[in-house]
Amino acid sequence: MARKFEPLGDRVVIKRIEKDQTTTSGLVIPDTAKEQPQEGEIVAVGPGRVTDEGKKIPLELKVGDKVIFAKYAGSEIKEDGVEYLFLRESDILSKIS
Repeated sequence: MARKFEPLGDRVVIKRIEKDQTTTSGLVIPDTAKEQPQEGEIVAVGPGRVTDEGKKIPLELKVGDKVIFAKYAGSEIKEDGVEYLFLRESDILSKIS
């Protein structure tokens, strides 16, 4: 049974976007030599950050946005063979247009 993730605060859930497994010259890269991709698609967003004064600041990102995130950021969870990454909005470096 698949679970639905509902992140808290300013956290987002990202599904990594896998890159091609071959180089431009046609060499196949084995799984052990590949780096984890730093690109992903947002699958869930939290309600936003709450300031010390109690004001809620909504996130700038939304479900479906493609992003680039920091290399060692977040926590990984594997669900039904798919890896999800939970991280804060501040760990996201850029939106991909």
